[in-house]
Amino acid sequence: MPLALFALTAGAFGIGVTEFVIMGLLMEVGTDLGVSISTAGLLISGYALGVVAGAPVLTVLTGRWPRKRVLLVLMVLFTLGNIGCAIAPSYGALMAARVLTALSHGTFFGVGSVVATGLVSPDRRASAIALMFTGLTVANILGVPLGTWLGQGLGWRATFWAVAGIGLVAVLVIAFFVPRDAGAVESSDWRDDVKALSRRPVLLGLLTTVLGFAGVFAVFTYVAPLLTQLSGFSASAVSPVLLVFGGGLVVGNLVGGKLADRWLVPTILGSLAALVLVLGGMTFGVHDRVGAVVFVALLGAAGFATVPPLQMWVLEKASGAGQSLASSLNIGAFNLGNALGAWLGGEVIARGPGLQAVPWVAALVPLAAIVVVLVALRLESGARAVEVSPMRRRAS
Repeated sequence: MPLALFALTAGAFGIGVTEFVIMGLLMEVGTDLGVSISTAGLLISGYALGVVAGAPVLTVLTGRWPRKRVLLVLMVLFTLGNIGCAIAPSYGALMAARVLTALSHGTFFGVGSVVATGLVSPDRRASAIALMFTGLTVANILGVPLGTWLGQGLGWRATFWAVAGIGLVAVLVIAFFVPRDAGAVESSDWRDDVKALSRRPVLLGLLTTVLGFAGVFAVFTYVAPLLTQLSGFSASAVSPVLLVFGGGLVVGNLVGGKLADRWLVPTILGSLAALVLVLGGMTFGVHDRVGAVVFVALLGAAGFATVPPLQMWVLEKASGAGQSLASSLNIGAFNLGNALGAWLGGEVIARGPGLQAVPWVAALVPLAAIVVVLVALRLESGARAVEVSPMRRRAS
């Protein structure tokens, strides 16, 4: 794998830390700013919605820029947003800074995915995407637990100052390692991009991504109260358990990329089915400390095993015009799933059967994603049959 891919991984690491670290600091942020845990949890939804809004807008606005310049500008925006989080005087200001930070997220991963696939041979494209997304997974192993520990010890603002420093490092490594011609200027008109997105296979792929990740985040958003209130862990034990989750992310992401290079659709269906089983089993396993740790690791592995194949699927369905925009929108779809999952988990806790029911309710969402994939495959098969039939008549 070329060094430029590792530069993209560095940027992904910084973005991963700022996205996920807030989950381990919800209680500290809520106490300091005088809001409830459920209100603090909306900082996750706000970030996710910022990704959804920023992905198409910034991708279109920067569509004719060299992709290296796009990546550098986005990392500068990311760094400024984290500085804003660190100095935010109120909950509203913190939410605004989180949304500003999130604007860079979708386009960075969308454009970065296109750059990554262009740096390797066709049979390694899913693995290249997986390598870039390894930055997110390593962020969960190292960045999120360390950020949680730092925030608990020195205050949550110190964590965001540290993430801003990571952003500066990412700017430097991208500037140094990513070649100037990594993704030339986009040649297509934005209207062609939008037209490509209107294809039914692309839309169904985006919907699959939303549903798949909503199941993950319905549980992961509230992992701290699950571990402390149901599993019996102390608050200080949450960070070590998050390390296990991060280990599962790394394994699932890399395995998902390898499998998707060979069997794309079976990997999508298999990883979603594994996620359903893990969430269903977590309903019972979370009441035991050992079981909770095992299922947290499996949740990370199953959840991120879906990422490379889903990203690759959308890229293939939007082949040609609209690849960058479709790729960015799929990142937005992941984060729309995050927001939907955070909302769903909160509703189950506040209005539904309670915290203990979150995992089994979450399992229903990726189950719906499997149905969407099967419908997409059936429609695609029918479209092929319609195309082949006139050819046969002409041949006869």
